[in-house]
Parts: sequence; structure tokens; C-alpha cells
Amino acid sequence: MASGRQGGYNSYIMSDTGQHSGSTRTDGLEAFPNPYPNRDYTITHSCPEFTSVCPITGLPDFATITIEYVPGQLCVELKSLKYYLYSFRQQGIFYEAVINKILDDLVALCAPRRMTVTGLFTVRGGISSTIRVEHVAK
Repeated sequence: MASGRQGGYNSYIMSDTGQHSGSTRTDGLEAFPNPYPNRDYTITHSCPEFTSVCPITGLPDFATITIEYVPGQLCVELKSLKYYLYSFRQQGIFYEAVINKILDDLVALCAPRRMTVTGLFTVRGGISSTIRVEHVAK
């Protein structure tokens, strides 16, 4: 495991294959060891300033993204999560695709016991949308 940050903890960086390689990264996501891996507890992160681009109109889409999970051996590092979520600002992607991609990438990174990603998208054309996707480890 390579230390990817200053501050004294080892970080895990997801490789292009989705494995924890300690040396490469995909989408800049990083994780760190769970300080209480034998205990179930819930972590909730909220990003109220999420934006992406509608692939049909090219107009911006705005949402609050909430990530709630029970960590396994790893926790998501917040600075890398922030930049990962900001990376969608210039990407044309449907609501359903972006929420599922976020879940897939985070599950591949940190293998949580449970994770739910919810996107609460603002009104567009008179309709607001909420997309929720869940993962439960087997």
C-alpha cells in the first residue's frame, strides 16, 4: 500500500481494473482503512452542489447527491470524493446512469457492507426526479 496523502495513513487507490492497487487511480477516488472494521455504523455524505449535463439538451442538471454506507475494511476519502463528483460537471449523462455509475465506482473502491446512492434532481420541465440505487454485500 502506497501512502497517497500526507497525514500518516495509508490510502488505497482504485486501479483501472477496480482493484486496490496502491499505485494507480480511476476517477481519482481514494479510500483509507476503516478505524472500526468490526462495527456496523453508517456514514452519510451529501453533495448539494452536484451538476452534470443533459446529454440531449446540453443544459446543466442540478442535484443533491447523498451517499449512505456501512463501511467494510475501507472508507471513502472525502477530498477525492468531492473531486470525483465535480468531474461530472462537463459530462453528458442521464440521471439514471450517473447515480448507478457513482454506486458502481464506490463499491469497486471500498467494498462496503451496504451502500445507497440517491440523486435528488431539481425541477426540469416541471418534473423533479429522485433516483436511488442500493448495494448489499453478499
